[in-house]
Order: sequence, then C-alpha cells, then structure tokens
Amino acid sequence: MADEQTSDTLRGSVESVAFRNEESGFTVLHIATDEELVTVVGCLPGVFAGENIEVSGTWGYHESYGRQFNAASYVRGMPASAADMLKYLSSGAVKGVGPVTAGRIVEMFGADTFKVIEEEPDKLARVKGISRFGAQQISAEFKRQHALRDIMIALERYSMSPVECLNAYKVFGEEAVKIIETNPYLLCSERIGIGFERADAIAAALAQPPPPACRIEAGIEHVIRHNVGNGHTCIPRAKLAAPCCSLLDVGEEEIEQSIDTMLEKGRLITHPLGGRDHIFLPPLYWKERNIAALLRRILQYPPASQPASEKEIDKIEKKLGVQYEEKQRSAIETALAKGLLILTGGPGTGKTTTVQAILDLYEARGIDYALAAPTGRAAKRMSELTGRPAKTIHRLLEVEWGENDKPVFMRNASNPISANALVIDELSMVDIFLFESILNALPMGCRLIMVGDSDQLPPVGAGNVLKDIIDSRMLPVVELKEIFRQAKESLIVVNAHKIVEGGMPVLDLRDRDFFFIETRDIPSALRTVCDLFSKRLPDAFGYSTMTDIQVLCPSKKGEIGTVALNAVLQKLVNPPAKDKNEIALKNRVLREGDKVMQIKNNYQVTWEKDGESGAGVFNGDIGRLVKISHAGQTLTVDFDERMAILPFDHAVELEHAYAVTVHKSQGNEFEAVVMPVIGAPDLLCYRNLLYTAVTRAKKLMIVVGRADKIKAMVDNDKKVKRYSALKYFLTE
Repeated sequence: MADEQTSDTLRGSVESVAFRNEESGFTVLHIATDEELVTVVGCLPGVFAGENIEVSGTWGYHESYGRQFNAASYVRGMPASAADMLKYLSSGAVKGVGPVTAGRIVEMFGADTFKVIEEEPDKLARVKGISRFGAQQISAEFKRQHALRDIMIALERYSMSPVECLNAYKVFGEEAVKIIETNPYLLCSERIGIGFERADAIAAALAQPPPPACRIEAGIEHVIRHNVGNGHTCIPRAKLAAPCCSLLDVGEEEIEQSIDTMLEKGRLITHPLGGRDHIFLPPLYWKERNIAALLRRILQYPPASQPASEKEIDKIEKKLGVQYEEKQRSAIETALAKGLLILTGGPGTGKTTTVQAILDLYEARGIDYALAAPTGRAAKRMSELTGRPAKTIHRLLEVEWGENDKPVFMRNASNPISANALVIDELSMVDIFLFESILNALPMGCRLIMVGDSDQLPPVGAGNVLKDIIDSRMLPVVELKEIFRQAKESLIVVNAHKIVEGGMPVLDLRDRDFFFIETRDIPSALRTVCDLFSKRLPDAFGYSTMTDIQVLCPSKKGEIGTVALNAVLQKLVNPPAKDKNEIALKNRVLREGDKVMQIKNNYQVTWEKDGESGAGVFNGDIGRLVKISHAGQTLTVDFDERMAILPFDHAVELEHAYAVTVHKSQGNEFEAVVMPVIGAPDLLCYRNLLYTAVTRAKKLMIVVGRADKIKAMVDNDKKVKRYSALKYFLTE
C-alpha cells in the first residue's frame, strides 16, 4: 500500500511548549483548535504559548506519544488579548520574566503590554521587582524574539524552509534579511546549506540584484566544494577557471581577479604543490596541515620501544599454525619496537595473521589496545578474523551530532581514548575529516597500527590518506606481497593479484571460485545478472539475495547501472504484496523487505542491538527495510542487527542495495559477487575499480560481459585522480 498522505492546515492558539531543541529548532507544541487540543511537531523556532498559529503539514502517529501533526511550514500571530499576553510572558518566552512578574506587568498595562515593552520600556520599571536596567533587558529580549519572527516571515517568501530560516538567523542575527537581500549568495555557506542555483534564484527575485562580484565569488566556491564532494581537498589553480567560466558565463580574467580577491580576504588559501599553485578552502587546508603535524609529533615522541624476540614470534607461529615470512616478521617487530606502522597488501598476503601476532604480543606485555574500522561490516569482519571485539571508528570516538548535523566526537585531544594502542583496518576508506579526529583522540605515547590495501579505491570523502602517507615515505610501511599457499587455491585471490599487476585474469576455468560468463550485448547481460541473483545462485548454493549475494556495478547510470538493475531486481525478489507496506519517493518505491543502503551520514538516527542503544547510521551501511509505519511516519531498518528507526522525511537517504556501485561497496565483503562489465562508461573502467570489486568476494566471483572490456579495464591503470596535499605537507 503506497503512501497517499495529503497536506492539511491547522489554526489555533499555542497552549504549551512540551519540548524544544534550541540548536535544531525541533519543537513539540500543544495547540488548541476550535475542535480539540493537538500535538504539533516540527521545526518551530521561537514559538511560545499564547501565540496564534496556522500550521501546514500532515497527520501522523507516534508509537509512544500517539496521534500528532507534522508541521512543514507555519504562520504566527502575536497574542492580541491580555489573557494571551499573560500566557506568552509566563511561558518563559522573554528571559527575565517569570509567571509572577508577567502577572504584574499585564495587570498594570493590560492590552498595551507588548506596546509598552517594545516602545516604552522605562514604564516597566514601575512594576514591582523590575529595575530600570532590568526593564531595558526585558525590552531587548522581546525585540529579539520579534526579530526572529519577522525574519522567518520575510525569508519564507524566498521558499526557504523553517530550518534554513533559523540557520540564517543564527549566522546573521537580527540583520539577516538585510544581509541576505544585499548578498543572497552568503546563503551558500555550509552552516546554512543553500545551493548555488537556489541562491541564484533568490538573487533573480530581488528588486535590486547584488553586485556581480558576489555571484562570481560564490560560484568559485561552489565549484571548489563540488570538487571536494568528488574527493579532492584542493584544485590546481590552472584547472579552476574553466569550470567557473562555464558555470557563471563570465571571462577567465574576471575569474582570476575574483580568486585573487578571495585569497586576500582569506576565503581561499593557495599553496604550491609539485610546482603548481593549488587552491584550498581554508578548513580543508588546515585539516591536512594538522594531520601532518600530528603524525610528525608521533614520530618525534614515539611510544617506548618493546622489541619482539624471534622466540616470541616462533611461539605465536606454533599457536596459530602459521609460518611468517620475512616481511610479516618485520611488521610484527616494527609494531612493537616503533609503535607506528602502516601494514598494506592485497588479499591472501597474511595481513590478518600478522595483526593477530601483534595483538598477542600486546596482550603478553599488558598493552591495552582498541580495534576499529570505518564501517559496521568492516568492524564485524575484523572482530571475526581476530577473535577480539572491534568497533566502528565513530563508536570508538563516541560520536554525537552537533549543529547542522555535524559529527562531534566526545573523544578528542582533551578526552583521549583509553587505550595504549589503536589498530585501524580498511584505512583506504578513511577521509581527512575522520583521520584528523582519530589522531586528535590518541593519547601521548599511543601506538598506531594502520592496515589497508593501497590498491583499493580511495575514500568516498575528501583526501587520500593511505596513499599520501605511503607516498611520503615518512612513516614505517610494510607491504606484504607473497600470496600464501592456501590463498593460492582461490582463483579470486590469484586473479586479484593478476589484475593489480596489470595481467589478464584467468577466465576459462569452471571448477574454481572465479567465473566469467560472456555476453555480447547489454540485454543478455542484464538477463544473466538477474537470473544469477534471483534464481541460479540461491538454488545452487542456498545463498540469500538479502545477505549473501551482491551485484556490483561500475556506475549508477545506464541500462545496466545500479538504478536500472535495482528496479528490475526489486520486482524479481521483493514484488508488491497486500501485506507489504511501501512508500513512494521521487524515483523509487521503498517496500517492506527491501535491501537498502544508507547514502548519507545521519547522526540523529537511534538504534538498538542486543539491549544496547546508540545513535548514527552512516553512508554505505547496508540493511533490510523491516517495517514501514504510515501511522507513525517511520521506517524500521535492520542494519546488521542494529534496529534503526528513521522518520519518513529521512527516507530519501535510503537507496535500494540489490545492486550498488563498486565505490559504495568498500569496507564490505560478500559471499558472492556478480559484476556486469558491459555498458559501463569508459571513464569508470579502470584497473583498481575492477580489483576492488574482485576483492569484495569471499567465496564466489562472477563477471558478466565481454573479455575485451575486462582487458580494457586491466590495461587502464589511470587511477582516479585525487588532488590532495597530505603527502607534500608531510615531506615539507
């Protein structure tokens, strides 16, 4: 049953404010209409008891609190009667005025109360308990409340949401409307979050357009932010002018002049990297600078050396039933002697058994350690492979959400983690924002072991931490290359190493764990992928389409990209049914039973697992949509046994995950992977994308398409270009 909610409007007076989050503006009101007392929830900043209000939105049902009205927008009217004025002032709307003082003020001035407070505050000093200074403070606070109300009304005519209006007020204060109408491009700041195109539309609606320089500077910043969204921390100045000219329809000279102006103002920073000037947004420049400084500090003040003896390593070999090769022994010794190590290597090279030895030696010496990985699945796999508990990095750092849903980590320089050693897996996935937070949370003398595969795709977020550190040659790096005998039995492992070395994978064997199915055109490839996913693999191996089989695609777009495949696969394995609720979004229908992926970090979402509760679901988390409650306006998603409840307005953060891009699969492993390699854009057909896809498969890898396309991918060693500065900052 699809969602068919229609908008409604309520009118009434605010009886009480049950809850308010001053930071986000989220408010719970009780409103008396002509018929009933209604609970209204939404972003309703500055609304207090006694006000008259008209609210537009939809009805819903909260499983704990019952029927309620979800506000999308509202119009306020200040109290007109003396009784409503008393209710308003008694509610705490004006700081310094409590119920007793409110009663005295209204008793003295009656229906003129608000006029006196705003225009003749000296008269307030006649009221018992109010000094002349107190009267001025009450008047100033009352005017501030009026200013917020007027700003909300003024800005809503530019189609700004209540949340955006509140953010604008918090940034610009009482002059918000004047400032925005002078330069609407200031709304493009991260704290307000309005896109350049919308700011352009607001500028076009103004009677007096802003100066051209405002638009050009905002456009330049927009282009740089777009590049940050693609993983870059900076951009060569020589490459910046062309996209800016295209966006703004102005000449290169004007762009260059504006860049110089922004550099002078400190809105941009320039730095020479590799002989070319690069342009940074200041926060990213200082993050990479700080990472370099923190790593140098660890090198300068290393933990106490505790060398590992040959006998100790021999003893661990016997315990684990393995034989360490020379580089593994070097890694183990470095982790003990230096306490700082990057351990890298492909599948089957023994990274896990090396980490196990390091942990055994830490335990023998009483070194308290923590294990962490970027995603829930990566942490779970780390725990399974090492036999020790591991957390996500966000949980380790005790994330909470702050202003504008930005993560705030409770573990930081003033409250470091309580461990003497930290082992991080899947470092290739970690961007500069998260890596800086990790380094900030390390206590002095803490050992840091970083594990990852430098041939994997770079992180989704900005930066290229693992590769930059390795390329800087400033930290101890051990690269494992030898494939262990047991691993050589896996064609997945053998082919992964062939691919990364530029060799053609073995495609003609039919009795191993890597298969190639040749299809000459896209329709036949599509049929083959769908048949493998929905019938052949479940029937042959008992694999679950929900947890075991994953389709990986180079691209979202195209006839055989993730968007098209998800629509087909959903029909095959989770078709509509009378007993399945669903919700219609712009370009997809989410249905109970769907395999879904979270596509945006959301620190507000709460979850429960085995009696434990927490907050936060993250970009790339895969789960199952268990329940859709139209009454409660909620979605319940099982993210690896973390039962999370999302409100309907967060449904846009979920995408189907029957098929996902290779980029989005990082940090995950699947029993079986099916990958179409036909019809993908040439731009996305390169070696380490194919390598990353193959290394996601644990037991079975099936590639569908044409052999010449696979060869083209192997031959294309042009890795995804990342403009970043950490390598340079480390070596300066």
